[in-house]
Amino acid sequence: MPHAAPPSHLVRARSTGLAIALLSAFAFGGSGPAAKPLIEAGLDPLHVTWLRVAGAALVTLPLAWRHRGLLRSHPALLAGFGLFAVAGVQACYFAAISRIPVGVALLIEYLAPALVLGWVRFVQRRPVTRAAAVGVVLAVGGLSCVVQVWSGLAFDVLGLLLALGAACCQVGYFVLSDHGADEADGRRPDPVGVIAYGLLVGALLLTLVARPWSMEWGVLLRDAEMDGTPVPGLLLLGWIVLVATVAAYLTGVVSVRRLSPQVAGVVACLEAVIATALAWVLLGEHLSAPQVLGGLLVLTGALIAQRSAPRPPAPEPVAGSAVADHAGTGLSARTPSS
Repeated sequence: MPHAAPPSHLVRARSTGLAIALLSAFAFGGSGPAAKPLIEAGLDPLHVTWLRVAGAALVTLPLAWRHRGLLRSHPALLAGFGLFAVAGVQACYFAAISRIPVGVALLIEYLAPALVLGWVRFVQRRPVTRAAAVGVVLAVGGLSCVVQVWSGLAFDVLGLLLALGAACCQVGYFVLSDHGADEADGRRPDPVGVIAYGLLVGALLLTLVARPWSMEWGVLLRDAEMDGTPVPGLLLLGWIVLVATVAAYLTGVVSVRRLSPQVAGVVACLEAVIATALAWVLLGEHLSAPQVLGGLLVLTGALIAQRSAPRPPAPEPVAGSAVADHAGTGLSARTPSS
């Protein structure tokens, strides 16, 4: 007997969720191509990171005030989110793209789902599926093509290590996201509040490290070169803060709430493709055929690893609780990314 078609309102909601998830992936993917001209114009990567996080924290301050109860209920989660998912990922990623192409840096960062499986298997000592292991092998093999190991690591080694550091910070975020996912007493933290406070914590941490008072502020008032085309520095900064951070994080949360975390995470994998395409068009960073093939392998491996990762049993639904848990939010808010 054929299954009944889902109600039209559910189909529309899912279509809207997919569109929002694609918008989030595009917004995240545009951070690197917009940030690199500022870095090449004279801004330190750490200062660009601080501008991005501090600007986004200022914009989302009303959301932080609305969810101020999280400071009492989940202080450790907020601190970890700010340290790893915001400050660590962004600092490592922007430092990496100052030395290696944007697409390569982001593809290396997409090793995170495979690294999470290593944490699950060897630290938590939980079994992983054969499909997940295949995903890890594909991701590592694809990474070998991206960095062209046969040419003796032609890319800057420090840049590669920084990109790998961004991937490791993503692992820390995924691990943190798992904490509290089984809270079935209505205290599960709202991901919007976690994002807002993560940006605030990240901004405070980066202020201590980046020392923005020593920044070349004049760079923002001049034009930056984007593959030979002059673009106002303030326009690039506005894109990074408003689109590639605030809009990207919030649309990511909305997409997870309308879709399942797994579906939203799979769509978010397109971020690497979008970033690579934008860097190709806007920055003239062309990748060779083996690198493109390797990037596809990395994304395929990440997708398989993500979908095959063991998940804890779902808690009983609680009336009024957030629809999306942290694990789902983490999948759509990488880099993020970026």
